[in-house]
Amino acid sequence: MNVKEATPPFLLILTSLIWAGSFIAVGLTVDEVPPVMLAFLRFLVATPLMIGIVFFKKQKLLLPKKEWGHVFLLGLTGVTFIYIFQFNGVYLTTPATASILINTNVILIAILSRFFLKEQFSIWKMMGIPLSFFGVIIIIVGQMNNETLTVDNSFLLGCLLVLASALCWAIYSIIGKNLLKKYDPLKVTANAFLFGTLCYIPFMIPYLSYDVSNISFSGLIAILYLGVFCSVIGYLIWYVILSKQDAARTAVFLTLIPFFTIILSMVFVGEKMTFLFFIGAMFIMCGVYLTQKKVK
Repeated sequence: MNVKEATPPFLLILTSLIWAGSFIAVGLTVDEVPPVMLAFLRFLVATPLMIGIVFFKKQKLLLPKKEWGHVFLLGLTGVTFIYIFQFNGVYLTTPATASILINTNVILIAILSRFFLKEQFSIWKMMGIPLSFFGVIIIIVGQMNNETLTVDNSFLLGCLLVLASALCWAIYSIIGKNLLKKYDPLKVTANAFLFGTLCYIPFMIPYLSYDVSNISFSGLIAILYLGVFCSVIGYLIWYVILSKQDAARTAVFLTLIPFFTIILSMVFVGEKMTFLFFIGAMFIMCGVYLTQKKVK
């Protein structure tokens, strides 16, 4: 593998690490800042930055009117609903649990890409995707043995919300993949951010009296991390790579998120690593490797 071939995997691994950190940031902040408010503040930081980058590159901001319907769906699924569901899900479960459940988007993207994008599945993809997902299941089992979880109605609701956010990301990726055939990844992402941020407005009505000035310094750092690194940098990398290769092949790197999340949880939250974690991680790595193999 030469440098050019190695760049997309490296960037996707970096993005997975960045997004893994988001679960820790949300888990540490969501008790202080309500989930919906936290999601809105994330894009209140990210959207002006993204628009500023578009103007800096001297590009027109808005896509043609004929694409506004698609852009509205992009914003609604990939910016608004995804984090309303996900942040409430993290609040009701744990960062590690949420990061593991979110991996269902790998399977969802693979299925949707087969039906809507007509992507072909090589033998390596058919082996690699379930292998990575099996590694995630092993990690789930290891974590459930490692900690006492109270499976009540709130926890189950949290799990369902995280699964709903995974579906949102899959839809966002598939719709975006079609737009990326015609438009620059930067413009597509900026438009999704703009429309998605506007879609938050109805959900912010109950929080009109919320005093943002009371947010702690660590909370502000978490919001900046979510806005700058997880949104601007992470989304741009995702769409740039997605514009150059299959959606299913790109999505498999998301299985690295729980792997990184649990490592970060050990550092910042004090979670313990199990033997099954290493076994699951091995399956994930093998699955990622297989999906990146080219058919000769």
